[in-house]
Amino acid sequence: MITRRGILKGLLGVFLAGLFTSAYGFFIEPALRLRVKTRRVTPPGWTGGALKIAVLADLHMGEPFVSLKRLERIVARTNALGADLIVILGDLEAGHRFISGRVPMEDTARVLAGLAAPMGVRAILGNHDWWHDRPAQARGGGPNRIAGLLREAGVPVMQNEAEKLGEGSAAGAFWLAGLDDQLAIGVGHMEFRGLDDLPGTLAQITDDAPAILLAHEPDIFPTVPDRFCLTLSGHTHGGQVRFFGYSPVVPSKFGNRYAYGHVREGNRDLVVSGGIGCSILPVRLGVVPEITLIEVGA
Repeated sequence: MITRRGILKGLLGVFLAGLFTSAYGFFIEPALRLRVKTRRVTPPGWTGGALKIAVLADLHMGEPFVSLKRLERIVARTNALGADLIVILGDLEAGHRFISGRVPMEDTARVLAGLAAPMGVRAILGNHDWWHDRPAQARGGGPNRIAGLLREAGVPVMQNEAEKLGEGSAAGAFWLAGLDDQLAIGVGHMEFRGLDDLPGTLAQITDDAPAILLAHEPDIFPTVPDRFCLTLSGHTHGGQVRFFGYSPVVPSKFGNRYAYGHVREGNRDLVVSGGIGCSILPVRLGVVPEITLIEVGA
């Protein structure tokens, strides 16, 4: 028999569960948790040996969620993974207004300069790295402030560039290409012009060694040619809220198709990192902030 006391207990239980879920999603998961998510990928076009790539995406620096001290811990943990190559996939700037303290990008670049791997560290820019650069928005293009700070700190930034790496290594030689951002310049209300140049970047690849592409937004993947056997992206944060493999809101015109994780289409593979920080709202639920470790050909 349902009693008044039973109904009140049920309502209290629902209230407490909602309160706990809110506290977890707004304070615990985005600010305190961090995991290493390993993805093992063997693209059909990969002809080299085993290669380990550590990925840092979407830091969105800002107190109290991603502080400078937290970034120092992230850098130390990334270095400890023993990756052959470390890549930073853009969006260093905070992506929401709910921060208690700004983290200077000069300090962010200095800490990221502590990343170390045998094949080095490479970075690309994200949309927020351009959107927060008002002089660049006014010019309609570069130079980009964050790119300059990273380079001054010793972190190379790839803007529509391709570079051959790995010669003489166990992995073998491969091309690493990095695109500039696809949503870089605002041209109207919710309208953006990209600075990415995929054909120009592809033209810099001069032999048949396998090629890997760094592209902040995964929406470019359907147009990526088979010449790139693997594409690495961020931007979506896995939707920030994800249940049973589904994200209700994804900043992509393809919805959940490229929201998170490993996707294979034809002879090409895509890995979308869940990233570290948040955008729009500082909430994560079911998408734990991650350092993504990709084992290629393992």
